[in-house]
Amino acid sequence: MLKKCALGVAAIAFAGSLAAEAVAEDSMFIPLLSYRTGPFAGSGIPVANGMYDYLAMLNERDGGVGGVKIVVEECETGYDTQKGVECYEGTKGKSPLVYNPYSTGITLQLIPKASVDKIPVLSMAYGLSAAAEGGVFPWVFNPPDTYWDGASGVIKHIGDMEGGLENLNGKKIGYIFLDAGYGREPIPLLEELATEYGFELLKYPVPGKEMQNQSSQWLNVRRDRPDYMVMWGWGAMNPTAIKEAIKIRYPMDKFIGIWWSGGDDDARAGGEGAKGYKAMNFHGVGAEYPALQDIQKLVVDAGKGHTEDGKIGEALYNRGVYNSVLMAEAIRTAQEMTGKTVIDASDMRMGLENLEITAERWKEIGLEGFAPPIKLSCGDHSGHHMMYVSQWDGEKWVPASDWFEPMTDKVQPLLQAAAAEYAEKNAPWPERTEPCAGDS
Repeated sequence: MLKKCALGVAAIAFAGSLAAEAVAEDSMFIPLLSYRTGPFAGSGIPVANGMYDYLAMLNERDGGVGGVKIVVEECETGYDTQKGVECYEGTKGKSPLVYNPYSTGITLQLIPKASVDKIPVLSMAYGLSAAAEGGVFPWVFNPPDTYWDGASGVIKHIGDMEGGLENLNGKKIGYIFLDAGYGREPIPLLEELATEYGFELLKYPVPGKEMQNQSSQWLNVRRDRPDYMVMWGWGAMNPTAIKEAIKIRYPMDKFIGIWWSGGDDDARAGGEGAKGYKAMNFHGVGAEYPALQDIQKLVVDAGKGHTEDGKIGEALYNRGVYNSVLMAEAIRTAQEMTGKTVIDASDMRMGLENLEITAERWKEIGLEGFAPPIKLSCGDHSGHHMMYVSQWDGEKWVPASDWFEPMTDKVQPLLQAAAAEYAEKNAPWPERTEPCAGDS
């Protein structure tokens, strides 16, 4: 029961269903804001495929979630904020359970709408970091980690490489980033950490229209000679940056991307020279997990998805799977809490706020060892969960560290302050009226 459309037009129905069944009372609707075209498609396609395929697999194998099929409707945004808002407005009348913007710019536009329209926004490990504060943002969720958690993880890893955070004093850390809401989001935390630990933060913004022409930025990197480089890129920016770093012979083991700069095609574009490049991650890679084998058999081999052979298990594909696991498990949680089989958006919000995936549950759903346990609460919509550093070995991503926690003690006070500042700047910001249900 999945269909694909552009702004609600043209549908392809799966599992023998008709497009008209998309509004059936015994189904639940999730819009998928995707971008399969444009300069960000190289990142957007594998994520969308992973999200799409996992839900399709649940429909085929389990009849959906709790016996209720999930209808997924794709809407092409091209990573454009205005198009993303149009997708939202064009689908919100169809009783969606949740929105996944897959763009910080779109997320920032949907946050004020979420509490008015009473539809949760799930910006998984992206978007507004302060939205982790559930008391201020009851309708927005960004598990398993915020951007600020990710940035703190990068600095923590660099500290480990130097033998301790205290040894960052006097170092130069370059920050090359997409000059948009996405790339600017972690700067306040990075600046705070630079002040605390005494390193110099060098910024290299990359305009969206210049993602594939970064020669000037990397000439500046060669001039400045930073000890480490951190990348906050997406789409065509990532492979371009990796190739430029190789061109100036920057040491790849000191070049570290956030999890959105860790796609297989990003590193693969650099050829042998990309070996050693690092990126943060919060889930497993590879296709050996039983749930992914079910996707291969029931969706890909059956011709019911978009994924090319050999792409299942790649980092960004698995990222999309992780995203859909969060949605499916939140639906299941809401079903258990309400006693309903078909839930609505308010129930989904409650399911997300009470989401808990234990190690045992990861195993039950066919993803044992795929990710650490995750738990959200009324006050914490992100969770500050563990992450690890992955490294490109020339052909695939391999772990380059153990799992570790972000600098929650540094991040949490800043999140609280940022949430309060957001509410003040956007006054009158609505007070939370939603009760804390369950064990939150």
